[in-house]
Amino acid sequence: MKVATLAAVVAGALWGAPAGVSSGSPDAQARDNVKGFEFQIREIKGKTRDRMTGVSWRPGCPVDIDNLRLIRTTFWDFDGHRETGSIVVHEGEAGEIVRVFRSLYRHKFKIRRMQLIDRYNGSDHASMNADNTSGFNCRYVAGTSNWSQHAYGRAIDLNPIENPYVTPSGHVSPPAGQPYADRSRHDKGMVHGGDHAYRAFAQEDWKWGGDWSGTKDYQHFSRNGS
Repeated sequence: MKVATLAAVVAGALWGAPAGVSSGSPDAQARDNVKGFEFQIREIKGKTRDRMTGVSWRPGCPVDIDNLRLIRTTFWDFDGHRETGSIVVHEGEAGEIVRVFRSLYRHKFKIRRMQLIDRYNGSDHASMNADNTSGFNCRYVAGTSNWSQHAYGRAIDLNPIENPYVTPSGHVSPPAGQPYADRSRHDKGMVHGGDHAYRAFAQEDWKWGGDWSGTKDYQHFSRNGS
């Protein structure tokens, strides 16, 4: 969907600043004083619901699909173009995440792409390899039988190639993120402690995997820090 048509999607839209968005509202849309920033918060219905069911969501997941929300929002891509992306999060965090993306947009933080993980058949590895920024995915923490915070819709992976998962032994995931394991780099799309992206999440009390001891998950932000 082109950005120019985004404002026409929701009839009877709510217009106002993201800080005033009620995440409990099933459908909301707003434009505020950050020039060009727009968003929608939608219930998971219709084709999106059909697409997710059996892929990123299935019966038995720790959150009901009715408690998830689809966010569509504007962002700046790596070429400096204004684009529209989609991400799914828990309804309780939808307002927070809109404010995060508003801040990222205001500071012109670059995002490679932001598509539902269902486009990658729910595969975390395929999504990371595509440098895709993603949220909800009903999956376990790798190598365990514990639900990931992504399975609750309370985690986001931001630019996985530029912000890879790095273990103390030197394993890097995704593989294309190997050059970015060197955190002395300051390339576009990278996250560093205390920068604009870090502060945007921190202001909503979301924690960064780059602050973990030992293994670092530089792409990962979550509500509870895990």
